[in-house]
Amino acid sequence: MKILWTDGSAVPNPGLGGFAVIEVVNDEGRPVVLGREEDSTNIRMEGKAMIAAIRYADGKGCEIHSDSEFWINVLTKWAEGWKARGWKKAKGEIANLDIVKELYELYCDNDVKLVWVRGHVGTKFNEMADEWANKAREGATLDMAH
Repeated sequence: MKILWTDGSAVPNPGLGGFAVIEVVNDEGRPVVLGREEDSTNIRMEGKAMIAAIRYADGKGCEIHSDSEFWINVLTKWAEGWKARGWKKAKGEIANLDIVKELYELYCDNDVKLVWVRGHVGTKFNEMADEWANKAREGATLDMAH
């Protein structure tokens, strides 16, 4: 099972966005997926990072560490009910529905363990994911990471 850490960033929020997926092997972390969007939000980038992490695991299972309580709640508490109601909430639209649907399908079809971590408290790989999400937003590529 791959151990992955994800993070997303948009500055300003909304604005230019980036995300990163860090793979940890033998207590060493390295960026394995970076992405960016011209016009995005922190929430969108966090979701895109989780999508990229599950795709990177390529059906072999993954443990995703994320500081996004929102996306973990979407996957573990809310999406099943939204789907059952035709992708509707009791009140109002579901924001970022494109990401919600794609991520939920990947989550259901793959062996994914979600681990919430408190953000910005000095946790080594959470900080690395944050750093690379910001670098991705600024145009960094994986070629620069290795």
